[in-house]
Amino acid sequence: MTTSLLPDWPKAYPDTGASALLKQQNDDFCVEEIPQALPCGEGEHVWLHIEKNGANTAWIAKRLAAHAGVKEMDVGYAGLKDRNAITRQWFSIYLPRVEAPDFSVLNDAEMTVLSQSRHSKKLRRGDLLGNRFTIRLRQVQGERALIESNLAQIKALGVPNYFGEQRFGHGGGNIESGRAMLAGEIRVRNPGKKSIYLSAIRSLIFNNVLAERIRAGLWGQTLAGDIADDSGLSTGPLWGRGRLNSSDDALALESRIAAEQPELCDGLEHAGLKQERRALAALPANLSWQWQEDAGTTDLVLTFSLAAGYYATSVIRELMQVQEPERVNAHDADAVE
Repeated sequence: MTTSLLPDWPKAYPDTGASALLKQQNDDFCVEEIPQALPCGEGEHVWLHIEKNGANTAWIAKRLAAHAGVKEMDVGYAGLKDRNAITRQWFSIYLPRVEAPDFSVLNDAEMTVLSQSRHSKKLRRGDLLGNRFTIRLRQVQGERALIESNLAQIKALGVPNYFGEQRFGHGGGNIESGRAMLAGEIRVRNPGKKSIYLSAIRSLIFNNVLAERIRAGLWGQTLAGDIADDSGLSTGPLWGRGRLNSSDDALALESRIAAEQPELCDGLEHAGLKQERRALAALPANLSWQWQEDAGTTDLVLTFSLAAGYYATSVIRELMQVQEPERVNAHDADAVE
């Protein structure tokens, strides 16, 4: 992937010099959604637990809508899941006062309906606690001791909670489109694309604040004036309308980064977004790893969970450089949310 439009955001831990192959097969990247709630068995919405293999979330939703004879807007899901993976997630379909069709007839190599039930509410974006990951890094080259040293630190302190490259589009193209949109150079009529471009710009500012803290030697430390989330982790700004609610040293750092890109911050404010906060560290829960030897090559299998909206790539980038096949980079992968 070309990253010419993306800054080289620093890592929290020492560079191991290691490398590996990622997503050589779909089952090298397995994701299971952790739902906020399970269907109760009755209600106007049909909930489906689906395993998809090499398909993106929106395409599955479109198939479900067509089979149910409803509009695509009547199909809900909590988050996007990577196309080049095997993932399990929930979908909801608004089907009041009619008998639900058997969705298992859609089962094929790309999707399998694991269960079907009814519930009283539609699934909406963000209606999940997080995701469980099982990731195989193939043909690892590098010193195992250095990788395990970083893994131990990650288990204790977490990783920088950067927005992943998926958020910024192929080659970071969403950043350029977002800049042009905010500057009035292009007009974006599609609400979905507009949201994507605004999110990319907002994520860029957050990543830049986080990167500045790491460069200043502040990783894992609390800065005077920090705002903590409910779990006690320091947070950084998701830019929008309103004043920063940090103070002292934290406010000075965040204001300095914002001052470097005033046109972007101003554009986000005029777009109607409100100031929000996001944790600066992502703590992988139940992190474990296993080395596997086969035919003279070494694979590393990682298992962990992350909160909704956090990126597994943030864990991997602290361990090694990875190379993905062209089939992955040929299109923008879904972010795992």
